[in-house]
Amino acid sequence: MEIFKSEKTYNFMGKRIPFLGLSLFLVLASIGLIFTKGLNLGVDFSGGTIVQVQYENAAPISKIRDELSKTTKYSKVNVTKFGSDQEVILKIPTSTNSISVDIGDEIRGILKPTGNFEIRRVDMVGPKVGGELKEKGLMALSLALLVILVYVSFRFEWRFAIASILALIHDITIALGVIALFQVDVNLDILAAILTILGYSLNDTIIVFDRIREGVQTSKENDLDLVVNESVSKTLSRTTLTSLTTFFVVFTLFIFGGEIIHGFSFTLLIGVIVGTYSSIFVAATILVQLKFSISNYRQNEAEKLKQKQEKDRMRAMYEQGTV
Repeated sequence: MEIFKSEKTYNFMGKRIPFLGLSLFLVLASIGLIFTKGLNLGVDFSGGTIVQVQYENAAPISKIRDELSKTTKYSKVNVTKFGSDQEVILKIPTSTNSISVDIGDEIRGILKPTGNFEIRRVDMVGPKVGGELKEKGLMALSLALLVILVYVSFRFEWRFAIASILALIHDITIALGVIALFQVDVNLDILAAILTILGYSLNDTIIVFDRIREGVQTSKENDLDLVVNESVSKTLSRTTLTSLTTFFVVFTLFIFGGEIIHGFSFTLLIGVIVGTYSSIFVAATILVQLKFSISNYRQNEAEKLKQKQEKDRMRAMYEQGTV
């Protein structure tokens, strides 16, 4: 199935300056949001306690806040709806290390005047554990980028590697900017979504780069802009269909998956959109801006082929006993 005709070449590189300008604006705006609004670190990274409460009728949020504010320990609790009008989440910025203290029982006693309810779950993460999770999460993200850089450098050429890493940083930054804008709780599931975005975006970028490399080797053109335009145009239908399929699946999770995976699916939605955009308009554009040379690449490939043929010739002579 083809959405775009494969024989038609679209002039992507002719519009690369506007696309780079748009990407630069989005990245700078995202960085600004991250530093001004900040990332809303969830319990997994900042430590604390989450209590999920379900009422028989609509939860009286204002009354819940009033009752909690009467106790100094719970005066700074954040109360929000969770999925339905009957359920609320209490985000307590502290946790307890005492086995004799049951926060669920304490909350049950404090909220007794607010109506009939049940405590669905109580999740606690100590500040030390939260700090370790945050440190290991950043380490996992950094190692993923490093391994990708090495892999792409080995498979392609260093300019391809730099372009792919910059495109991935572009995707992650914009995704984090949107997360900061909507104040999504950043927990382990958001980190998993960010790592998933890395894999998804890299897969799209590698396919585009494979086609560019193939175009450089087979095309008679020496103009990199023309080769990139031809290569990206040939992958356009595949990229669009893959992205739309992924988008509809993730959108279904976002709508019907429930509040628990809401942040995860929302982050993936942003990642699919930004990753598709970057694989078409950003990665190849950065490659052109890095002054990738078609003639040098063809010369290096010819030299590698010559060396391989010489090795094969020497091996054949050795096997025939003529060396």
